[in-house]
Amino acid sequence: QVQLVESGGGLVQAGGSLRLSCAASGFIFGIRTMGWYRQAPGKQRDLVAAITGGGSTNYADSVKGRFTISRDNAKNTVYLQMNSLKPEDTAVYYCSAYVFGKYSWGQGTQVTVSS
Repeated sequence: QVQLVESGGGLVQAGGSLRLSCAASGFIFGIRTMGWYRQAPGKQRDLVAAITGGGSTNYADSVKGRFTISRDNAKNTVYLQMNSLKPEDTAVYYCSAYVFGKYSWGQGTQVTVSS
């Protein structure tokens, strides 16, 4: 079955950096668009960044220029490099893939940015 396992979250001061990783299994990773979403308390889950199998990327306006999504198809892993973090980036970050006709999600990793 599809498994997505996130890691790399934590507590960081504003202006700092974190790198999230998502290890995927159970499907042909290299051809799938992968996404990072986030959900703050009391808010909906929103797309942060996505990357196609060919490496094309798109970002939410709020993170453009600060976050970079990348993938290593040999390792079945997608990354989210987050720089210049702000308190409003605080959320649970989820990895996602649309596989077998539905979205699959990881368990999420907490990112907390202190001011």
